[in-house]
Amino acid sequence: MPDTLQVNLGDRSYPILFAEDLTLEVRSLVTELAAASRRIAVITDRNVATIQASTLQGLFADAPTLIVPSGEESKSIPELGRALDFLAGQGLDRSGAVFAVGGGVVGDLAGFAAATYLRGIDYYQVPTTLLSMVDSSVGGKTGVNLKAGKNLAGAFHQPRRVFISTGFLGLLPPREFAAGMAEVIKTALLGDRLLFEDLERAALSAGDLRLAWTVRVCCGIKAGLVESDERELADSGGRALLNLGHTFGHAIEQVTGYGSYLHGEAVAVGLCAAARLSRRLGLLGDAEVGRIESVVAAHALPTRLRSTLSVAALTAAMARDKKARAGSLRFVLLGAIGKAVVRRDVPAAEVEAVWREVGSG
Repeated sequence: MPDTLQVNLGDRSYPILFAEDLTLEVRSLVTELAAASRRIAVITDRNVATIQASTLQGLFADAPTLIVPSGEESKSIPELGRALDFLAGQGLDRSGAVFAVGGGVVGDLAGFAAATYLRGIDYYQVPTTLLSMVDSSVGGKTGVNLKAGKNLAGAFHQPRRVFISTGFLGLLPPREFAAGMAEVIKTALLGDRLLFEDLERAALSAGDLRLAWTVRVCCGIKAGLVESDERELADSGGRALLNLGHTFGHAIEQVTGYGSYLHGEAVAVGLCAAARLSRRLGLLGDAEVGRIESVVAAHALPTRLRSTLSVAALTAAMARDKKARAGSLRFVLLGAIGKAVVRRDVPAAEVEAVWREVGSG
């Protein structure tokens, strides 16, 4: 039997299922929906459709499937329009359901399509990457990017179920696995010092026996934050803590055109930047910043920008971040390893200095 974690959100509650292989559970759900005359559609990307073709066939048989290009560029208004036209073309009504099979891009895009098609239909997450398993498949944030910034169009729309089959992780390219580790490190930094120390003792790899436990721990931490602050409305703490490293990371992605850095790579630099900003504000010491950067580097992730970017462009991108309120930008910083805090009173000069420290010009 799969391990199960319940995300408790009243009538929007749902289970997260964990196992090496959840083929039988997904197929059982597909059969159940068909028996109830509920049409389904699958949205995936080119990489999954190519590498996991037999798996998709085993899960969904001949269910209509939309294949989007792989990569962050697919989190776009044109691809959202294509997804909506696809759902309409398959004749899905309000009893229909969407299965998102892939990484964070597919989950965000398919979830937003499900949130907006006929003003909202059910969807199910079948994450295939480490990043989507530990972060984006849980919590109901869906959306696409705009030219002005990351995730600026979207909706809160909770999945009906999440199927986390850790067997998928053995097929990930090393760079994709490393990108997912950025979200694992983030989760440890914001809320689990013991997890951070475990990663510090030995870097996590795709074949590591600790991997399934680590995924489960990260989902548990995220589920707790989502339950306490589903729509990220808390003035301090709450779900906003999950944005640790992301204010910096999203700016990097936006300025570089969503193609040079994988999301996790940009977040990794963002974690190091957040640690350095925490030090500048007197929240962390040199030793803690060094430990954080060592763990990031040990997981084959960048601690600095690969090439110089304009500080002016990066700070302008930050100003457009969706977390800005009344002209004030919230920063998630570290009061200690394992304890994140939200600050608004951050001088612009300190932020610019941190950008220079991580390689901007």
